[in-house]
Amino acid sequence: MSKKLDALMKTMNDCTVTVIHNNGPGGPNNAVAFINMPKDLSTTAKLERAFMLTNSIDSAWYKSPEITKLFEGPGCRSSMVGDMVLIENEKFKVEKNGWSKV
Repeated sequence: MSKKLDALMKTMNDCTVTVIHNNGPGGPNNAVAFINMPKDLSTTAKLERAFMLTNSIDSAWYKSPEITKLFEGPGCRSSMVGDMVLIENEKFKVEKNGWSKV
């Protein structure tokens, strides 16, 4: 297949997940990353992957080729409890143990 057709097929089979950092009471929540994921992954798998990809382990998470960074400036903290992930029109919050639907 051509590169254009390959890219189109990939887009049709993917969904974009948005990672949102919670900046506490009175602070604005900020979308910090878009991540493309296969549509056929379960919701839980998408949430766990988004969390893992937005945590710095061996290097800064936002340098990953899988991430489209949405923030300005030289860096951004890792995702943590209280942050959220938007999958299509459903929003989920990172809890101490797992996820809750917002």
